[in-house]
Amino acid sequence: MHSVAIFAVALLLNRVDVHLVTDEADAVVDILEKRAAGQTITNADWQRLYTSEGFLRLKKRENALKRPFDETTMRKFVMSDDLLSRHESLRRTLADWRRANMTSAATRALAYLPPNATIRAKIYPVIKPATNSFVFELDTDPAIFKYIEEEPRDEFERTMSHEMHHVGYAAACRGGEVTPHWISAFGEGFAVLAAAGGPDQPPQGRWTKVWNEEMARFDANFRSVESFLLDVAEGRISGEEETKRASEFFGVLGPWYTVGWKMDVVIEKTLGHAALIDAMCNPRTLLGTYNRAADGYERKTGEKLPRWSQRLLAAVSSPSS
Repeated sequence: MHSVAIFAVALLLNRVDVHLVTDEADAVVDILEKRAAGQTITNADWQRLYTSEGFLRLKKRENALKRPFDETTMRKFVMSDDLLSRHESLRRTLADWRRANMTSAATRALAYLPPNATIRAKIYPVIKPATNSFVFELDTDPAIFKYIEEEPRDEFERTMSHEMHHVGYAAACRGGEVTPHWISAFGEGFAVLAAAGGPDQPPQGRWTKVWNEEMARFDANFRSVESFLLDVAEGRISGEEETKRASEFFGVLGPWYTVGWKMDVVIEKTLGHAALIDAMCNPRTLLGTYNRAADGYERKTGEKLPRWSQRLLAAVSSPSS
C-alpha cells in the first residue's frame, strides 16, 4: 500500500473507535431457537440475557426516562408468540448486520464534522419491546441502540452513519455554550445529509415515500417550526408543553429532519462545505446563515425559499437567550 494511503487509513482509525455489541440480541435469539425446537429454557439462559451489556444499558436508559422496563417485562416479551414467529428473520438480520462496514459508515459521518471530530461509540443491535432506535450517554459512554428488524445491510450502514454523526457532533460541536431554543434539533437534518453522502443524494430506501411527502410540505413545516421557536424564545410556552410540541417535529421524518436537511443543502451548495459545518457547530448563527445562503440559492436555481423572520433571528442570536 502506498505510504500516503497508509497514513490516511491510520489517521481515520485514530478518529474512529466503534464496536458492535450483540450480546443482548444473541441471548434472545438463542432463547427463541430453543423455543422453536421445543427445548427447555433454563435459568442460565435468562441470566445470560439479564446480565448482557446490551440489556443492562437498555434498562438503565429506559429507567432514566421513567419508563417501566425490567427483567419481567423482557421475559414476557421474549416468550410472546409474535416474537417467536420472527425468530428466523431476527437471526438472519443479526448475522447480516455483523458483516456491516462500520468504518465506512463512520467515514460518511466524519465528512460532515469538523476536522478534529472523533467517533467513539458502542453499537447495540437489540431485540426489545419498543421499536425505536436512539443514542444514549453521549457525554460519557456513547451508545447507539438499533432495533433489529428486516433491514438490508446497506440501509443499516446508512442508519449507523446517521447515529454516528450524532455521536461525533456531540463531541465536537456541543462542548461550549448551551444551544438556544431547540436549534440543535436541526442536527437530525445534518445527520441525514451525512448518511446520504452529500447534498445531491436524498435519503433512499424504505423511507423514500415518507421523505417525499414531508418535503412536499416543506414551506408549511418551516412556518410551523418558526412559530414554535418564537413561542419558546419569547416565553409563551415552556416545560411539558414545550417538550410535547418539540417532539411532534421529530415523528418518523418530521421537520427537524426535513427542514434541517434543506437548510443544510442550501448552505452547502451556496456558501460551501466549510460554511455549513461552521454554522452547525455555532447554532446561534445557523438560521441567519441559511437566510443569507437562500438569497444566492434562489438566484442560481430560481427556486423560491422561505426565510426565518428577523424577530426570530434576533431572539436566537442573543447571548442572553
